[in-house]
Amino acid sequence: MTNAHWDVLKKLVSGQAVGLHSSLIVDSPWIPPFFGLSTEDYINKPEVHFKANMAIMERFPQIIFFPGFWAEMGMAAEPSGFGARLTYYPNQPPSVHHIIDDIEQIGSLKQPNPLKDGLMPRILKQYEGLLPLVRDKGMDIRIVAARGPMTLASHLMGVTNFLVGLKTEPEKTHKLMKMMTKMVMDWLDAQASVLPGVDGIFVLDDIMGFLSEEDYLEFAHGYFRQIFAGHTTIKALHNDTPNPISFKYLAELGVNIFNFSHQVPIPDLRKMAGDSVVLMGNISPLDIMVNSSYDEVRAAAMDCIAQNEGHPKFLLSAGGGVSMGTPESSLRAIIDAVDQANTEAGRQKP
Repeated sequence: MTNAHWDVLKKLVSGQAVGLHSSLIVDSPWIPPFFGLSTEDYINKPEVHFKANMAIMERFPQIIFFPGFWAEMGMAAEPSGFGARLTYYPNQPPSVHHIIDDIEQIGSLKQPNPLKDGLMPRILKQYEGLLPLVRDKGMDIRIVAARGPMTLASHLMGVTNFLVGLKTEPEKTHKLMKMMTKMVMDWLDAQASVLPGVDGIFVLDDIMGFLSEEDYLEFAHGYFRQIFAGHTTIKALHNDTPNPISFKYLAELGVNIFNFSHQVPIPDLRKMAGDSVVLMGNISPLDIMVNSSYDEVRAAAMDCIAQNEGHPKFLLSAGGGVSMGTPESSLRAIIDAVDQANTEAGRQKP
């Protein structure tokens, strides 16, 4: 991430006026095919990863790519620490296979050490190789990411099995959530230990959006508060389910940037989330950004900007990560919409 973009994020969360900016979550499903690279090379060869990320930033310098130089292997890092079997493919991220089928089997799970177990040591080594390359360009790696505890539990046992266990075995579910939460926090800390410039975390968890309010408060809220209780400047959460149950608790969690579903109207979310959270959204990543024309994407972007009604804590983005197959024209449309909005507002981006 460039120093200028990092300054924008810091000012946004602190409430300073920075004008309108765009930010997109990009990772291994989109970047390699955009350049005609194999996903296998992208996730395994640091020099390929670095060059591809630099090329994206140079082609679209106006966009804040989030979290920035993300060394990830699809969803595989955290589950691999528990011994989950992975299947690799040339042109898509690895798939993760469940290792338990029932909440009764959680006794077979052993708490991983991210410095020793699964793919995590390999990813840390990749970051160690990336960092000097990034710093040579006058930038830094500022934000580290992890799948959230409920998403991790679902990778280990399946979404349905996890949700059934949550209802039938609450005590065992709490035991599982404590283990998952520790894994998430340990993994974020391990990444920060090899990246001294880190001052932000990014947690991705859609499964929290599958819960009733009662279940959210019982099985999710306290664990996510632990994760976001640290002292980093940026505390970002991705949950692109339209279930509004958790939205009014975002500020209480400590979240200050929230990436959300394109199905959630921005004014409704603002009323629930309050004024302290930077809303990051919410153009449809598939129906609009992949499958629509430049003009349609630009119109959707302008609609999001209008829905925001000039609130200063807003980043124009997709309602989720950038999907595989998103063309260059969609990113150009977002850039042009932001430029138009800033011009019409009579303000210039710093």
